[in-house]
Amino acid sequence: MRLDGRRQSSNIDDRRGRSGGRGLAVGGGIGAVIVAALIAWISGGNPLDVVMQNAGTLMGGGSTTEQAYTPTAEEQELAEFTSTILAGTEDVWAEQFRKMGRTYEPPKLVLFTGSVQSGCGGASSSMGPFYCSADQCVYIDLSFLRDMRQTIGAGGDFAYAYVVAHEVGHAVQDQLGILDSAHEQMSRLSEAEANKISVRLELQADYLAGMWAHHDNRMFGSIEPGDVDEALDAALKIGDDYLQKKAQGYAVPESFNHGTSAQRSRWLRKGIENGTLDGADTFSPSYSSL
Repeated sequence: MRLDGRRQSSNIDDRRGRSGGRGLAVGGGIGAVIVAALIAWISGGNPLDVVMQNAGTLMGGGSTTEQAYTPTAEEQELAEFTSTILAGTEDVWAEQFRKMGRTYEPPKLVLFTGSVQSGCGGASSSMGPFYCSADQCVYIDLSFLRDMRQTIGAGGDFAYAYVVAHEVGHAVQDQLGILDSAHEQMSRLSEAEANKISVRLELQADYLAGMWAHHDNRMFGSIEPGDVDEALDAALKIGDDYLQKKAQGYAVPESFNHGTSAQRSRWLRKGIENGTLDGADTFSPSYSSL
């Protein structure tokens, strides 16, 4: 990505080096931590709820301790990169909300290491990045980006930007009232049917990430040759079917709650190409046509 001279966001809460609570005990016997993290990451607007329902128990009551922390050069570079991408989402979504006659309230980005206390409860870095609607913050342990590249080969700056923009997409859904409506529906459905609503949410967040990229490129000329391929490759490698087969050798479609590789890459591409909210409707089409 072409980011030279771009501003960095000041809307960041840097909690790296702090130990916050005991987080979540994530179960399921998945195996590799990064696979569990990727599966958790894409589980919905409030992934803590999904993890608690399916694989873990909230372990509350921990204290926060301050520790001396010196990031590696690689991590500091990722922090600065993430801050620049966050600033880009602020600029793009502020413009898009103005067109709707609304005011965009950008989520705060919380950087942490190990574990963190959010408005949605305790979380560990093994969950991966997530958006918490209770405090309207995006949380990320930057080691996730490094592990994404090293473990599943989904690397590159535009792939990392996609991760951040996807979580900001959940914040956009929250402000548009989509998250509350979807979660209310999910609470009245069977697990299998609720999973289908979760898939629609996640694919829409993928579209919104692509929509951000479309307008970020229009505003700043940020996309370079190969960038889109990086992001689409990342989307392919975080599909439910790909991750389940990697973790256990087979896929269980009725358990999908964030979309197949083909669906994720398709909706991300749609957002990049279309760049309009009109194209973001993942709730009207039949489930089989997503």
